[in-house]
Amino acid sequence: MTAADEPQKIWEGDFKSIEQICLTTWEPLYRFIYFKVQNREEAEDITQETYVKTLAYLNAHDIPRGNFLGYLKTVALNVLRDRWRQKKRRGITINFEEINPEEWSGQDHQKTIAQRLQLENALAKLSADQRTVLDLRIIKGYSVAETAMLVGKTEAAVRTSQCRALQALSQFLDAND
Repeated sequence: MTAADEPQKIWEGDFKSIEQICLTTWEPLYRFIYFKVQNREEAEDITQETYVKTLAYLNAHDIPRGNFLGYLKTVALNVLRDRWRQKKRRGITINFEEINPEEWSGQDHQKTIAQRLQLENALAKLSADQRTVLDLRIIKGYSVAETAMLVGKTEAAVRTSQCRALQALSQFLDAND
């Protein structure tokens, strides 16, 4: 009796064949699933669910011929994909009764104010020329050529000024952390 004959006997109601096919296919199926999920408990659950779905299918439909282990792996992949979709839809569970919105909004607002003050202090340490170049290039979005024309410098001087201003700003901000 071959593994290809086992599904036919299951379909005919031979329960010893169910045991035999599970014994011959569980290890390669489990390894396949474990490789995908890297979690023992989840791999066991998916393996079990795969057999349940396969046996339910075999009772209601014609059996797949040929590579039965390949069929089991396909069912396992479908089970796995369904679980991933469910997790994606569920997202993160939040207990709204434990959250105080005023506390969270206050923290976010305080953090934003602290970051703004830190940035303003760092910008104040730059030269007026460097602040102007950063304002025109980064805040207002002017090109190097447009900025050079507005401040009366060459494009190379604007690039150099911008680079030095960003380096100095980075050092000022790192010093505050």
